[in-house]
Amino acid sequence: MKQIYISILSIALLASCTSTKTVTNTTSSSTSMVLNSPATATYWQQHVDYKMDIDMDVNNYQYQGKQTLVYTNNSPDVLDRVYYHLFFNAFQPGSEMDVRSQTIADPDARVGSRIGQLKPNEIGYIKVNSLKQNGTTLTHETVGTVLEVKLANPIKPGEKVTFTMDFDAQVPAQIRRTGRNNAEGVALSMAQWYPKLAEYDFEGWHADPYIGREFHGVWGGDFDVKLTINKDYTVAGSGYLQNPNQIGHGYETGAVTKSNSDKLTWHFVAPNVHDFTWAADKDYIHDTKQVPNGPLLHFFYKNNLDAEHKGYWKKMQPKTVELMEYYSENIGKYPYKQYSVIQGGDGGMEYAMSTLITGNRSYGSLVGVTAHELAHTWFQFLLASNESKHEWMDEGFTTYISNMAMNDIMDEGKENPLANAYKGYIYLANSGKEQPLTTHSDRYAYNRSYSIAAYSKGAVFLSQLGYVIGAENLKKTIKKYYTDFSFKHPKPLDIVRTAERVSGLELDWYLIDFGQTTNTIDYSVKAIEGNNITLERIGLMPMPIDLKVTYVDGTSEDFYIPLQMMRGEKPTTATIVSDWAWAYPTYSSMQKKAVKTVEIDPSGLMADVDSSNNKK
Repeated sequence: MKQIYISILSIALLASCTSTKTVTNTTSSSTSMVLNSPATATYWQQHVDYKMDIDMDVNNYQYQGKQTLVYTNNSPDVLDRVYYHLFFNAFQPGSEMDVRSQTIADPDARVGSRIGQLKPNEIGYIKVNSLKQNGTTLTHETVGTVLEVKLANPIKPGEKVTFTMDFDAQVPAQIRRTGRNNAEGVALSMAQWYPKLAEYDFEGWHADPYIGREFHGVWGGDFDVKLTINKDYTVAGSGYLQNPNQIGHGYETGAVTKSNSDKLTWHFVAPNVHDFTWAADKDYIHDTKQVPNGPLLHFFYKNNLDAEHKGYWKKMQPKTVELMEYYSENIGKYPYKQYSVIQGGDGGMEYAMSTLITGNRSYGSLVGVTAHELAHTWFQFLLASNESKHEWMDEGFTTYISNMAMNDIMDEGKENPLANAYKGYIYLANSGKEQPLTTHSDRYAYNRSYSIAAYSKGAVFLSQLGYVIGAENLKKTIKKYYTDFSFKHPKPLDIVRTAERVSGLELDWYLIDFGQTTNTIDYSVKAIEGNNITLERIGLMPMPIDLKVTYVDGTSEDFYIPLQMMRGEKPTTATIVSDWAWAYPTYSSMQKKAVKTVEIDPSGLMADVDSSNNKK
C-alpha cells in the first residue's frame, strides 16, 4: 500500500481464527460468513452493502451524499453501537494527524506542517446531518475522524439492519493520498472519502483514528455508487461502470447518449470488496489493455504530460499485463473483471480494483510503483489483514512479491531480489531504534522505523521463511494462503500455520522471535581446529543453519544443521547432520578431512545482523 521506496516488508502478529473455504463470488454478495476452519474453530466476519448517491460541485469541491448501508451481524455478540470512519476530518488544523506530524521526530516531508496551514475552504471534512437505523433516528457524535453511534436497538447475532445517512463533505487540498489539485494537476483523488463503517471482529471494534497511515474495512457485499459530476470530467476508479453508453469518455461500447445537463451521473458497481475509490479530471487520457484470460486494464493519465512521459505510460501498459499474469500465477487468480491504474494522489496507494499513483516518473519508476500497488490487490485487498495492526503483512509481503516480479519481468538478473530489504532490516536491527512488528502502525517512535519494519522486515519475514522451509514450500505456502484466506481477514498466525501445513514443520518460534520481539539472528564460525569445527549462536533468535565447508584439499561440501525445535528438516540436497538445540550456545562437528574454511548461510537468505563472523 503506499510506495515507500526501500525494498521493504514487515510482520506483526496475534493468534487468529482460520478458514479454508474461499469466497470467490464477485458478482453477488453473501450475508453469511460463518465457516468451518481446518482447526475446527469457527470463523466469522461482518458483512456490509453500500449504496451511495453523490453530487459533486467541482467549483467549491464540496459534495452531498446519501448512503444506504445494509449491515449483517455475523458475530456471536449483541452490538449496541457502531462506529464510522470520517477520514477527511484528519485534514484540519489541530487534528491528530496534524499534531502528530508536527511532533514526531522525523515527520513525513509530504505532510510536515501543511495540514496546520490549511484555510477553511481547503480543509477536508465529512459532516453527518442525519443517521437512521431501520427508519429510527440515531444519536451520534463526531470525535475527530470517528463517528460514535448509539443504536436505537441492539443488533443481535445473525440480524440484518439498514442504516440511512445524509452527509456533506469537502475535499481537502491534496496532502496525503487523497484530495484535490495535486502537484501534477489531477483535480480529484477520492480515497477514503465517504463515511466508512468500522470493522468489528473477534478482537472487538477497530475504530482507530486516522493519524498517520493504514486502513481496515468490512467486507462487502456490493458497493453501488452513483457519482454526479460536471460532464467535462472523466471518472476512473473501483468497480464496473453500469452506463457506459450514457457516459462516453472512452468507456462507451456504442452510441453515446447526449446530455442536456451540465452534469453526468456515473453509476459504478463494485462486487465483493471492502472499499471504493475514484478519481476525476477533465484532462484524462483513457487507454485499455486486455489481459489474456484475465481482466480488462484501464489506464488514466494526464494529457498535459510531455511526450516522453506519455510514452512511458504507453510502454508501461503491456508490462502491467505481465505483472497481472505473474501475480495470478504465483499467488492466485485475480477474481475481478477490471483493474485501473490512475494518475492521482501522491506517490502510490492501493485501493479496490485500482491504484492511484503519481505519473510524472521515469519508465522504471512507473513500472515499479505499478508493480508494488498492483501486488497490494492480493496482499491486503484480497488477503485483507488489518494493516493498522499488522502493517508488515501488507507492505512486507507486497514488497516481497513485487520485487520478485520486477526481477523476472524487467530482466533485472538479481541473485537475491530482496537484498535491499535485508540491508534495510539489518540496519534497523543494529540501530537501537527497532520496535517489534506487534507495534501499531501509528505508534512507532520514528517514521523511518515504521517504514523499514513494515516494508523491509516484512519482506524479509517471507523471504527468510523460504530459507527455513525451502523455496518450493514457500511458493506452495503463498498459494495456499491465498486459497484459504482470500476474501477474509487473515492474521499473522495464519501465514505461519499455512507454512506449517505445507512443510510439516513446527514454526511458532519463527513468528514469536521475528514477528513479536526484536531478538536478532547472529551466528558465527567460532573456531576451526584441523578436522573440527565449532559454531556459536550469539543472537537470541534460533535458526537452522546452511553450512559450506571447504577442505584443505580444495573440495567442498554443503551441510544442513536442523533446528531441533522445528521437529524436522526442509527439503535439501545438503548432507543433513545432527540437530542443534537452541539453548546450547555452541555446536561442534568433526569432519573426515582437514578443514580450510567454513561459511554459514552462503545464500545470504538468513537475516544475520553481523555477517562479518559468518565465514572463517
